[in-house]
Amino acid sequence: MTTALLWFRRDLRLADHPALLAALDAADEVVPVFVLDDALRRPSGPNRLAFLYRNLRDLQDRTGGALRVVHGPPETTIPQLARQCGAESVHVSSDHGPYGRTRDARVAAALGEVPLVATGSPYGVTPGTLTKADGTPYKVFTPFLKAWRARGLHAPARTPRALPWSDGGLPDSGIPQDPGTTADLPVAGEEAALARWRAFRAEALGDYDERRNSPGADRTSRLSAALKYGLLHPRTLHADLGADTGSQVFGRELVWRDFYADVLWHAPRSAREDLTDALRALPYDQPDAAFAAWQQGRTGYPLVDAGMRQLLAEGWMHNRVRMVVASFLTKDLHVHWTAGARHFMRHLVDGDLASNQHGWQWTAGTGTDAAPYFRVFNPVTQGRTFDPDGDYIRRWVPELRGLSGRAIHEPWTCERLPAGYPERVVDHAAERQDSLDRYQRARR
Repeated sequence: MTTALLWFRRDLRLADHPALLAALDAADEVVPVFVLDDALRRPSGPNRLAFLYRNLRDLQDRTGGALRVVHGPPETTIPQLARQCGAESVHVSSDHGPYGRTRDARVAAALGEVPLVATGSPYGVTPGTLTKADGTPYKVFTPFLKAWRARGLHAPARTPRALPWSDGGLPDSGIPQDPGTTADLPVAGEEAALARWRAFRAEALGDYDERRNSPGADRTSRLSAALKYGLLHPRTLHADLGADTGSQVFGRELVWRDFYADVLWHAPRSAREDLTDALRALPYDQPDAAFAAWQQGRTGYPLVDAGMRQLLAEGWMHNRVRMVVASFLTKDLHVHWTAGARHFMRHLVDGDLASNQHGWQWTAGTGTDAAPYFRVFNPVTQGRTFDPDGDYIRRWVPELRGLSGRAIHEPWTCERLPAGYPERVVDHAAERQDSLDRYQRARR
């Protein structure tokens, strides 16, 4: 009998899994493992950890109990496990984040003569694959999208009918209990993710292009957490899309994941600092009481508060609202984007480093395809445009449920504020002008 070790990471599924097929081709039996790596667990908040642990329990069941979950540094644990079970190869889906790349290099070196075989990645097109004609990376989304479409995608990988799982006689540290969280998290598991995709495709994909920006309508796929952990592969979704406008717009949104992963692959430092130097001289304020109010959803601006409270309650936020709250922090409160990105990563169940950091930088004006710095989201106008009836605000800000029409977007215009709702922490018009003044001074 020959043995292959399959090291699960961001690919917690059995369907459309090229690394699993490579392991099956290489050996008579496959030993599935997952490493609880503290370097990744430390920056993860309880929402993401709880969702991870639930998915590991599901995967352990789907492997007939064979999945071994071990705790420790991968460069130590993976070689030990390979030796103990006599694995002749270790198989993974490639990782393209800054930490994942260096970690895999250490693991490969520690494995010695046992190869670390990377097959497939969590993306439609693997980061680093697409470059411009001169060999430089893309810095703007639309040309990247054109190249992405010209390259095309492979068909989804086949799903094997019989899987020769084995625990390899390896130790198991056990899957930890869920950390304390009150968030309403998605249902875990590959089957739940596929069911969510089928429901979205049948019920909401047709008008996705028209209603995706309406947070109160709940017409988005809600698959970001499933994609984060690879409960399904984006290639699977692309293969199901038609030629209608809703499908094409949704497919375009999926390509943003590939684009931001590609940007991070070429510029790893952009996970922690500005991608461009355009705003190097721009002064920022230190987080203070207004920042704490932003974190708690107590800014006095209803759409901002609704989004921040949704984040705390669900570990998720509608994408349009993510842009609004990011603009409010960076341009109304003048706080550097990294403070907001850290808060998001502590609470988001779909917290993906590339998408989160570069989404923030897009709004802050420091990244690729950056919105011009002088584009400052007006939280009142955004509310009236995308939540005109106030359905989203009423759901998350119960203090305002008694207001109707125009008043729900500007409660400070009422004779008195509804009980329990705070005064505005800043005046948007004044802070917008302050941001533009700072920008002009920084350009001199």
